Amino acid sequence: MDIDYRIAIVLAPVVIAASWAVFNIGAAALRQIQGFLDREA
Repeated sequence: MDIDYRIAIVLAPVVIAASWAVFNIGAAALRQIQGFLDREA
């Protein structure tokens, strides 16, 4: 069974964009949590 590369070509930019968004949002969320914990201490 051969892999249909058209699916990979279509999904690749979507996966890259989603992972980039998660990376950016995750970094901002960690900074916000650290700031909140610093204020609590």
